[in-house]
Amino acid sequence: MIIFGTKGYLYQLAILTLVCGRCGNPAAHTLSKRVTKFTLFFVPLFPVSTKYATQCTFCGAQQKIGKEQAEQLQAQGASGQAHAQQPQQQPYQG
Repeated sequence: MIIFGTKGYLYQLAILTLVCGRCGNPAAHTLSKRVTKFTLFFVPLFPVSTKYATQCTFCGAQQKIGKEQAEQLQAQGASGQAHAQQPQQQPYQG
């Protein structure tokens, strides 16, 4: 018997101050990366998909973005801070 499946991981990459496209408020936005990995016998082997998104902390609106835009925003957030935070890994239930 072979046990296989997928497991998701959520990484918080940065917290940025942006103007929200939905509510129009200049608020903090979290930049996150969601990675789904293929598992074999509950051991994650390789990533199947990677998605990036920003979420407004004021109204909760979430917007999917591309990898290039996420890298630009992460670089912008790291240059605007005195010290960059390490990404936090959190499993999600998807």
